[in-house]
Amino acid sequence: MKKQVFNPYLPSYEYVPDGEPYVFGDRLYVYGSHDKFNGKNFCLGDYVCWSAPVSDLGEWKYEGVIYRKTQDPKNKKGLSVLNAPDVQKGPDGRYYLYYVASMLTVVSVAVSVRPEGPFTFYGYVRHKDGTLYGKKHGEAYNFDPAVFMDEDGRIYLYSGFAPDRGFLRTVMGMRGNLDGAYGMELEQDMLTLKGEAVMVAPGPLLVSGTGFEGHAFYEASSMRKVRGKYYFVYSSELSHELCYATGDAPLGPFRYGGTLISIGDIGLDGNQKAMNYLGNTHGGMAEINGQWYIFYHRQTNRQKCCRQGCAEKITILPDGSIPQAELTSCGLNNGPLPGRGAYEARIACHLMSREGTFKYEKSFEKDKDGMHPYFTQSGGDRDENGDQYIANMTDGSVAGFKYFRFEGASRIQIMTRGNGKGKVELRTGPEGSVIGRIEVEPSAEWRLSPVIGVALPEEVSPLYFTYVGEGYMDFNQFELL
Repeated sequence: MKKQVFNPYLPSYEYVPDGEPYVFGDRLYVYGSHDKFNGKNFCLGDYVCWSAPVSDLGEWKYEGVIYRKTQDPKNKKGLSVLNAPDVQKGPDGRYYLYYVASMLTVVSVAVSVRPEGPFTFYGYVRHKDGTLYGKKHGEAYNFDPAVFMDEDGRIYLYSGFAPDRGFLRTVMGMRGNLDGAYGMELEQDMLTLKGEAVMVAPGPLLVSGTGFEGHAFYEASSMRKVRGKYYFVYSSELSHELCYATGDAPLGPFRYGGTLISIGDIGLDGNQKAMNYLGNTHGGMAEINGQWYIFYHRQTNRQKCCRQGCAEKITILPDGSIPQAELTSCGLNNGPLPGRGAYEARIACHLMSREGTFKYEKSFEKDKDGMHPYFTQSGGDRDENGDQYIANMTDGSVAGFKYFRFEGASRIQIMTRGNGKGKVELRTGPEGSVIGRIEVEPSAEWRLSPVIGVALPEEVSPLYFTYVGEGYMDFNQFELL
């Protein structure tokens, strides 16, 4: 029996955001940056790779460290971290990894004979005269590069950063242009610019009259081709969403298409209330077994830089448009989760306090009132024996899970701890009728509640847990019986 797949799709101790997914041969590979649990900043780890057979997306394999920050000749002391990378199979059959090390203004390239690495340093993207791209006056501030090889073998690079925040523009503007995303063609050596860079998506300062208003380019370039159309995926000025633009050529012009996903489900069916805690997100599209998915990441541990990869189905309509995907707990599972068995609370796709949510904008966001729930784990960074759970569910906190096929289940129990005393109310949506109540008692250790009967629907449905009571409750898992 194949394993079920959840969001986040990697083990609970792994923090690989900025995921760029690719199918090479019969395996799906995900390349991203590498956060550390309790890390004080983004991308503190070396690059790692995970892969899974396309026939069983629950069987993830850790491919190990594929590239270390100190391998870059300009970063031998490791002072710059490795930001979001991208990978492409080149015309020579080798695999090329493109990245920008923080504090540098150039795009670095590493190469491997295998998609899982290890990669070795190859060179820097440069002009024909040898000048490194990003060093000439007026060139883009390189960030989150994307690489794409078209069916005719021509290679394209995309890069850029366009914040509309005074501090960032002051600090970074001295080192490059911050007005949008740029695309450029590369020679077959995968390093040398073949022509001039052109803007493919405008940033906030240039967005007026372009059709990108309200969703201007911020960061996180990614490129795919579907049915002859080119899809430029990016993180917008709102930061919590991935958007797309389409064009008829690799360098555009591109037309704004819409939002692919928001990590708060903002904009989904007109919803303007964040259903999950916000932060930045980054990812790319992949077709797996005939189904397209968008990969993205979420925030954990009350901070902006402790992120985990997730994925959702998307539908590409005959006209090329893509409706916004919704956050789910099942993601790559290709269908609802079975409505029987034990599930970890960490796979909640919606999480909020009685007062709603907020956006993580500092390394460690202070919850002044102590009322907000959050995902966290026991143990240290990459501790395989640790467990991830929802901490600090206070009165009115909600954890939502989508979707289950309940298959006749009629009982449930939960595992909790904390000083809380009250009840957990069960619903099949964020609001609506209560279908069951579970008593919660104070406990310093994880404690299983009594099994209760619950009126679960026969059709596919979400399941929402709301804590009502005093103190706080940590939520580890629930079991459907």
